[in-house]
Amino acid sequence: MPRKSGDGKPAFRFLAGRACLDLTATVGERRRRQAERLRTPQDLASWLVAAGLADDPPAASRQDVARARTLREAIYETIRRRMAGRPAGQGDLAIINNWAGRPPPRAWLEADGGQLRARHDASTVAGLLASLARDAVDLLGSPLAHRIRECAAEDCALLFLDTSRAGRRRWCSMAACGARDKMAAYRARRPDGSAVYAQLAPRRLTQAERADG
Repeated sequence: MPRKSGDGKPAFRFLAGRACLDLTATVGERRRRQAERLRTPQDLASWLVAAGLADDPPAASRQDVARARTLREAIYETIRRRMAGRPAGQGDLAIINNWAGRPPPRAWLEADGGQLRARHDASTVAGLLASLARDAVDLLGSPLAHRIRECAAEDCALLFLDTSRAGRRRWCSMAACGARDKMAAYRARRPDGSAVYAQLAPRRLTQAERADG
């Protein structure tokens, strides 16, 4: 799982299929080192834009970061308890319901060159957190809640919505976690698997070979 993007900023992941689940992914590797991706107000503002919740980075404070983390963990714990067959914590529900009851930001459709685009009001962080809480209420209160999964990769644990027809999706991304897991399983079955893989992998050209080419 990537820890940082090329410019050194936290690498956000949007593989979950719902905004409230993407919010829980702002902690990486929950089974291991708990990599926090919402460290600063700038991180939070950038995530809200990247998530498609705001057109421009909203003004964010350290208090907003603390509130976002609190809402995130309430959503995460509520989902994990549901997946384990345990009742939701009353404190977590109170946090989600409190935010869901607040007014969300204004949104509208705008015609742009024959295409319709969703536009969002110059929003406060509080309004955007209200939208995330409402998304959690809609998801957890619907039949789709049965389709929430946890990525099976040992170094991931990202929550995602399984929209596959069979409902048996195991990884947040087949191209990343799924491919790594399958390769690890292959190597575990064959002690020489790494050697076989090395033979099949394209060989890097030497500097002299690149010069000749």
